[in-house]
Amino acid sequence: MKILLTGKDGQLGFALHKKLASLGEVIATNRDMLDLSDPEAIRVFIDQKKPDIIINPAAYTQVDKAESEKLLAHQINAVAPQMLTEKASELNIPIIHFSTDYVFDGLKHEPYLETDEVNPQSVYGQTKWQGEEAVRQNKRHIIIRTSWVFSSHGQNFLKTILKLIQEKTSLNVVSDQIGTPTSSEVLADVTCRIVKTIFNDPNFKDFGTYHMTLEDETNWYRYACFITDEAKRLGLETLMTSKDIKPISSDAYPTLAKRPLNSRLDTTKIKKTFMLELPHWEEEVKRILKALIH
Repeated sequence: MKILLTGKDGQLGFALHKKLASLGEVIATNRDMLDLSDPEAIRVFIDQKKPDIIINPAAYTQVDKAESEKLLAHQINAVAPQMLTEKASELNIPIIHFSTDYVFDGLKHEPYLETDEVNPQSVYGQTKWQGEEAVRQNKRHIIIRTSWVFSSHGQNFLKTILKLIQEKTSLNVVSDQIGTPTSSEVLADVTCRIVKTIFNDPNFKDFGTYHMTLEDETNWYRYACFITDEAKRLGLETLMTSKDIKPISSDAYPTLAKRPLNSRLDTTKIKKTFMLELPHWEEEVKRILKALIH
């Protein structure tokens, strides 16, 4: 099996590159090898490589910067998936694409279902939604929406907090946005399971959109406190404890792009379809912290 993987240097792409190697030949690309802002380059590259499946975790993810770099965000989050999908359709191969909780407005009081109406509130959310719609043009598509991704690789909230508690004596963290931290490694494991299922079952029909996060929920403030307590327990020398972290409202921390207050995604569908048991977010945070600190 020949797998085309985009964004190999990103959090999720990095994890996928490692895990997918057991399934076949991985053509793992980054910006230097495949410029996703250039539709013609995408077309030529896929014509040359002729993969059996395309997996697209690459995205423009700088949520605030996207408000001023609308064109670039649109090129990478909407136009590139459209081109990847067109080529997948031509080759009659499946495509797996990753999306985000930001396609929702965050005003629902329960976890979001795959069938809930979208209402993106930012350029990032809007362009990711356009990307989803493009990918749906290929009948053999899987779209995985996730949230609050973390890993030992790349930039994320967990690593930012780890750095700040070693540099500062107090922190303010937003407490009115709820969601589920999700590790890129578990996302990569689940993606491998899906790829195997598609290729092992010639009658596979369960294409479509899925929500995938770890179990349970938290808010950014409680998440920061958990990271701090766990890091100290693992012996990290810090300048503060979780008692020095103060909860604040989103209004007290204005950002260029609006964040959803509710980022919770209902994972019932993906668990049932692919027979998954997903770990609690705290277990994965502990595992990654251990790897980063020791």
